[in-house]
Amino acid sequence: MYDARTGARTVESALADKEYFDHIKTVNEIFYDQIKISDQKAAYIFTFMLAFLISSSDGRGVFSPARYVPFRYEISIPSAVLAASTVFSIICAIMVILPRRAAKTTTLFWGGWAHHKDAFSAAAAQRDINYLFRQYVDNVDVLSVIAQSKYQFVTLAFRGLVIAVLSYVLLLVAL
Repeated sequence: MYDARTGARTVESALADKEYFDHIKTVNEIFYDQIKISDQKAAYIFTFMLAFLISSSDGRGVFSPARYVPFRYEISIPSAVLAASTVFSIICAIMVILPRRAAKTTTLFWGGWAHHKDAFSAAAAQRDINYLFRQYVDNVDVLSVIAQSKYQFVTLAFRGLVIAVLSYVLLLVAL
């Protein structure tokens, strides 16, 4: 890579630097896109569950105590499962969209700019390309943690949605 102290570079190292730099920038873009996609998936699940509750009297009915009295196994169990899975899916979808904080920040996150501005300015004055590369690598670490957390909740929300649909079908069959 580029040595900021000596300014020494070979043609081969310059080409390798560009390849690695391009790659880490691409990884940043992909991870960022995956975070946006997880937010979109959560929004779809949330919207579906909310529309289901608003449009279906059977869906709303599972939250009424009258649904469970008198207790009929074939209606009460699917109703309880539907109620629990609906609430679970909605909570998980909300957890996806909530903002995330990582242990470290970079210049690529607006919330970390004040903390990194001086180091960035010093690196820019020295034309230190390694600083930029490290910022991208650190940002990939941050985005990776955020994406993993979001996708865990998307997975849980989707599983809750599947259980809600299955229990709704069982409830319709029982009614």
